[in-house]
Amino acid sequence: MIDELRVNIEKALDEIRPFLQNDGGDISLLSIEDGKVVRVQLEGACVDCSVNQMTLKSGVELTIKKYAPQIEEVINVVA
Repeated sequence: MIDELRVNIEKALDEIRPFLQNDGGDISLLSIEDGKVVRVQLEGACVDCSVNQMTLKSGVELTIKKYAPQIEEVINVVA
């Protein structure tokens, strides 16, 4: 089940990644905890972007929930 969940989350990230890369950024999946919480890391220009929390919630989280509705929260881990 976790493998299928990871595949679905990667599909979601693949959908949103071109928009992030277009602005000089990217995103990586770090972990899935208890099948409910996804930890990601925004990269490149996304790290210092003033709207990265909006991108995370209204872009990344909504897209992930479309592919994996059981996910409750997406957290950006700052390096």
